Amino acid sequence: MNLRIAPFLCLVPAVELAVPSLGDDAPTSSTPAFPRLIASPEPDWPQWRGPRRDGLCPETGLRSEWPPDGPPKLWQTGHLGRGYSAPIVVGERLYLTGDVGDELHIFALDSEGRLVWQAKNGRAWRTPYPGARAGCTYAAGRLYHLNAHGRVACLDAATGRELWAVELFERFGGKNITWALSEHLVVDRDRVLATAGGSRALVVALDAQTGATRWQSEPLRLGSDAPPAHVRVAEPAGETDPASYASPILLEWQGRRLLVGCSLRHLYGVDADSGALLWTRPLRTRYSVIALTPVLVGDAVFVTAPDTEDGGLFRLRRTGDAVFVERIWSTHADTCHGGVVAVGDTLYGSWYRRDKGWYALDARSGHVRHRLGNLAMGSVLYADGRLYCLSQEGEMALLEPTAEGLRERGRFRLVSERVNDAWAHPVIHRRRLYLRYHETLSCFDLRPAGQQTAER
Repeated sequence: MNLRIAPFLCLVPAVELAVPSLGDDAPTSSTPAFPRLIASPEPDWPQWRGPRRDGLCPETGLRSEWPPDGPPKLWQTGHLGRGYSAPIVVGERLYLTGDVGDELHIFALDSEGRLVWQAKNGRAWRTPYPGARAGCTYAAGRLYHLNAHGRVACLDAATGRELWAVELFERFGGKNITWALSEHLVVDRDRVLATAGGSRALVVALDAQTGATRWQSEPLRLGSDAPPAHVRVAEPAGETDPASYASPILLEWQGRRLLVGCSLRHLYGVDADSGALLWTRPLRTRYSVIALTPVLVGDAVFVTAPDTEDGGLFRLRRTGDAVFVERIWSTHADTCHGGVVAVGDTLYGSWYRRDKGWYALDARSGHVRHRLGNLAMGSVLYADGRLYCLSQEGEMALLEPTAEGLRERGRFRLVSERVNDAWAHPVIHRRRLYLRYHETLSCFDLRPAGQQTAER
């Protein structure tokens, strides 16, 4: 296989990364352009995992090492409800979700963590693992949110007033999954895209202004793929595949806009303009858990899950009008909900069950380049040459990728006692690090020590 290097195509020039093309042919004048992630047109950190949903923050000039107790804490706000969602940041406002009693609440905070308004979006998720799942997506002065029970709500971002709401299960014939819907909605221009996983549609587009159905893909029927040996229970033939716990990404490739995401047992690609279901690929797991947002790597998509043999890297291909994927390599990396980031030709994430700690995978081959075993699995964000890793046990670590491995540049405890559910993803915006553990959101100063003193 011939490999070529091409620039990472993104809408934020500060992130200049080289990634491999995984195609078989040398580049020619007729070689199709690489796919690129479609960034939100909104400023700041307006959605899940950032403007492009890739967990890459373009900011530079961040503190390169931390003191033993971590970077300085600027403020901490409590009483935000129980939840696993990360905040989004737009202008001087932060938005996040939490379950309060029997209700899902959406909170708007100012830049110092003070409450601006508080609204509701239906019922809380009480068990198992109670707490709010998905965060909000901001677009054109509105917030869009999917609660654990399939209720999509649109709110005025300035006031929290609900503008419309849609029950996905009722409209599209879906049903909930074991640990509840967790998808962060995609807003594509004037449409809100969601994985309905119902008998009438796999993926749907709702009008961003009214909630009316703009298009709906065909449902994904089960039973066409024979289950592998590691799947304990055969797929129920004839039933439709529900939504998964993962959130999709939006790509542009060869003049088409593609939504790439996961149902409960498949990786899928949908034409974001028409709703046509372009391809599906089996991603079957022992306990039906897929929670990883797909990762674009050059001309391919990386996806994996716990307890599966189906994960790996899949190259985007096109023959005529047909768009599909083909496997480049398989992987034993089994990341669950902590996310994976692609930096140059390396994928960084954490193990789930097959190993302990964190890994660096060669994106060309899938081989493990480096391991770090002394930090529990968790969520990852990349900024300014370093990985920001929040372990599920409540430790926050700063790791620097080097040729020799992952070098630790600081670590502190976000949660004083060891826990096993610190699952919210880190967020960095304007050199501030936001970390959430259930009721509490903490804000840390990432400016270099000398600059912090000079600006006081």
